[in-house]
Amino acid sequence: MEESNKSELFNFFGKLSFKEIVPLGLQHVVAMIVGCVTPAIIVASTAGLDASDKILLVQSSLVFSGIATLIQIFSIGRKIGARLPVIMGVSFAYVPTLTAIAGEFSIATIFGAQICGALVSIIFGIFSKKLIKFFPPIVTGTVIFAIGLSLYSTAVKYIAGGVGNEGFGSPLNWLVAIITLSVVIFLNFFSKGTLKLASILFGIMAGYIISLFLGMVSFTDVSAASWFQMPKFLHFGISFNATAIISMVVMHIVNSVQAIGDLSATTSGAMNRKATDEEISGGIIGNGVSSMLGALFGCMPVATFSSNVGIVTMNKVINRGVFIFASIVIIVAGLVPKFSSMLISIPQCVLGGATVTVFATITMTGIKMIASTKLTARSTTIAGLSIALGTGIVQVEGSLGLFPAWAISIFGKSSIIVTALVAIILNLVLPKEENNEVKVEIEEKDKEDIGVINKA
Repeated sequence: MEESNKSELFNFFGKLSFKEIVPLGLQHVVAMIVGCVTPAIIVASTAGLDASDKILLVQSSLVFSGIATLIQIFSIGRKIGARLPVIMGVSFAYVPTLTAIAGEFSIATIFGAQICGALVSIIFGIFSKKLIKFFPPIVTGTVIFAIGLSLYSTAVKYIAGGVGNEGFGSPLNWLVAIITLSVVIFLNFFSKGTLKLASILFGIMAGYIISLFLGMVSFTDVSAASWFQMPKFLHFGISFNATAIISMVVMHIVNSVQAIGDLSATTSGAMNRKATDEEISGGIIGNGVSSMLGALFGCMPVATFSSNVGIVTMNKVINRGVFIFASIVIIVAGLVPKFSSMLISIPQCVLGGATVTVFATITMTGIKMIASTKLTARSTTIAGLSIALGTGIVQVEGSLGLFPAWAISIFGKSSIIVTALVAIILNLVLPKEENNEVKVEIEEKDKEDIGVINKA
């Protein structure tokens, strides 16, 4: 009987008892919940939302992440949803673009652009088999690397206490952030099981407790919050802006390519097979439909959560009952404003100390993807030049100062857009190289580089 129950864990349609489902489902909730709500908190702060709207933004993130997960598990018809064991949540990858839009325009502009970007995701999903050739690992890895780099300034702003907050840059904020980060690192490398998988959550809990003793936490918004509230339809409004739309379209395309990686990792790591074209197409379309629906209720773009993919590939548990339970818990948590208000009461220095590890992981994921290709003169040019232009333009204020306003908004606010466009164009334009010639060329170039470094 015990052997039979074990086999049901590894069967997508298997039947499990509630007591078997609960701990496995909660493990997924714990692994995703911080990463899901933090983008909402960051964007809400940038947009200058009041406490009640911040709570609503966090609520929507949870509710529609749960709904998006259910769409992926069950699928709508045969086209919308992958029917794979994945957990969905609001993606950190969008944060640089979302904060740029919120800072320059408004939060309503985010959701208008998101609807257009989601529509492009759906189209991408329909034609994914033909379009994927334009996004090899060197292009995708370069863009993901740029996303990670662009998030570091956000992390440091949070570690310092949050721009505009009293005491920004104080030693106390840095101390709490470093303690939080230390707990996360310790649990990541010196613990096992749930402690390791939920290291970020436990790190935030440690930082939160310390902040309580230091008088850095206010419960005013928690006491004022109600016990139950549904997400509100078009509460934040919808506004369409061409420059914001272009930025979000690029990000949705990048996220669609990343989804292919997560879906493929799920099937290969936990199901010992390749993801089918139908699963990949349905998963990307499901992402687009979920993001479009979420935009109407104040939820920012959702994506497959790689942390949860990691859990699936590690324990091989793919029973859909586990993921249904997890999604229900996420939805219920989003319907309770008291819970959401507790999340936004977390000091920004604590969030910064915990999430900097996430940003570092995103960066290293990009590097790994770049390194997975042969580091030829062609590939290093694509990655190096794309990052140089994308990052350089944003770092030098006024570098596009005499360009039209729309060009500044698209290319001067987020390094990701320039990086993605340059990487795609270079990949299409630069000629392929023969391996033997490339190897010699790289070896000679490496020798020259080493010589320059030694001289310096």
